[in-house]
Amino acid sequence: MQLLDGKYVSEKLKGEIGEEAAKILARTGRKPHLVAVLVGHDGGSETYVASKMKNCEKVGFKSTLVRYEDTVSEDELLAKVAELNADEDIDGIIVQLPLPKHIDPEKVTERIEPKKDVDGFHPVNLGRMQRNLPSFIPATPYGITLMLKEYGIETAGKHCVVVGRSNIVGSPMSILMARNTTPGNCTVTICHSRTPDIKKFTLDADILIVAIGKKNFITADMVKDGVVVIDVGMNRETSTVTKSGFKLYGDVDFEGVSQKASWITPVPGGVGLMTIIGLLKNTLASANKEVYY
Repeated sequence: MQLLDGKYVSEKLKGEIGEEAAKILARTGRKPHLVAVLVGHDGGSETYVASKMKNCEKVGFKSTLVRYEDTVSEDELLAKVAELNADEDIDGIIVQLPLPKHIDPEKVTERIEPKKDVDGFHPVNLGRMQRNLPSFIPATPYGITLMLKEYGIETAGKHCVVVGRSNIVGSPMSILMARNTTPGNCTVTICHSRTPDIKKFTLDADILIVAIGKKNFITADMVKDGVVVIDVGMNRETSTVTKSGFKLYGDVDFEGVSQKASWITPVPGGVGLMTIIGLLKNTLASANKEVYY
């Protein structure tokens, strides 16, 4: 078993992104600029946004945080998105999810200008991705493809099983792995909560990507020897043995499955770090006018 080390790959790619950002600054006199909109005080969202801002600073981006209380109206939030769309100094806009129940996340996502949608959630970007056209790819699937590429994992002709069908990870991941690209060219099966006998499919996987949101859902008896395992799960539980007071678990039983896998991502230290890289790469591409010119 070998680790697909998100820390190693993310640090390497951040170095490359920083070099490109410096070139943009030298050429145009401005830094790539990412704006994050945060509504409320959800602990997970606070942590994710702080990490995004910190990593922007590391690679030489300009970052701006726009904060609202969870009482903000949908109309006010949509008006702010429209204002950010119109600001020519801004390359990327992200609205951190989840949003309060009185705000429709789909309406907010669709209000973001596609050319600034560096989260890659807008239907225009998802459609362009499906057609293998230049697009902003959802950050987590994008980060996974960058990791597979960095480690030279062979995907062409392999059977890739994706467990989970969310619009953020599972569905776009299945499209990326099936596209005529590298990584890609897989035969893809997508499983979800209504799939009977998921084990039948996971046992046949050459590449298994798990994003179902259930702690240790995939166990050793559900995979074959030599499988490549990508664990997208991030299940947080309280703990009395860690300084932070909580412990993270993946959707894969790492101890058992790692005994059979050829490659596997750890949790933490795997896919989560690559998600940030996907976001930074999209913002860089926006600043360079690589997708929409």
